[in-house]
Amino acid sequence: MRRSVGLLAGAAVVGAAAAAVRAGGRVEPEPFPPWPEPSGPPAAVLDLPASLPAPVRRWLGGIYGDHVPVVRSVVVTGRGRMNPFGLWMPARYRFTHDAGHGYRHYIEATWGGRTVLAVNERYLDGRARMEIPVIGTEEGPKVDQAANLGMWAELAAAAPSVLVTDPRVRWLPLDERSATLEVPFGAERDSCTARFDLRTGGLAQLEAWRWRASKEPAKVLWIAANQPGPTVGPLGLPAVGTATWADRGEPWAHFVTEDIRTDVDVAAYLRGRGI
Repeated sequence: MRRSVGLLAGAAVVGAAAAAVRAGGRVEPEPFPPWPEPSGPPAAVLDLPASLPAPVRRWLGGIYGDHVPVVRSVVVTGRGRMNPFGLWMPARYRFTHDAGHGYRHYIEATWGGRTVLAVNERYLDGRARMEIPVIGTEEGPKVDQAANLGMWAELAAAAPSVLVTDPRVRWLPLDERSATLEVPFGAERDSCTARFDLRTGGLAQLEAWRWRASKEPAKVLWIAANQPGPTVGPLGLPAVGTATWADRGEPWAHFVTEDIRTDVDVAAYLRGRGI
């Protein structure tokens, strides 16, 4: 009898602990403070190139019309959920770009509304460095390639005009719903495939062969997708995005963008730490 009572008590403790764990993972963190500056005016406004592949021109024309702004910097702030280590965790993030040249990611994973892990990641001067407490630092040529592709995918979501106003970027036609995006990578070039929604004309996803980590033996197909539904900002850009490694079959991250600022001063922040 005592053993049965003990087993029941133990089960109750385990059940309560499991419930507490689940509850902690459901508490959304407070948003980061708003970026202190409003968006500034673009450096210039250019005609939307007539030579773009048809689905690319339809996508960008639907956002901007016949003229696209030259954007120099972008700050993306939001919240989401991430599962890089086998456990889904709420998170808040700020992605800050010197558009087309480098970025800084600051991410806080939270539990029960409290920060439990802060990640600083930079891709500056052509070199990437990811700092994760306890786990360590990731850097090297493979990390550089992954960061470069990630940078262009984020710009496609938050400041898509950069993908036609930057003279280093090229678009090549594939078919009525796809095009190849070629981007600079140091002295070389890299590429990904853009897939478009035929019904809405919007960018559905970008697919690229990307290094997942510095010690992996081969690149993995990576998919950055825009999800239908909520939008953000005056341009009505998709607010929800996911990141998926194709060999794992489901997203490891869900991002919900809550604010986008463009053409603000990011020079000092890019090389700083913390929020």
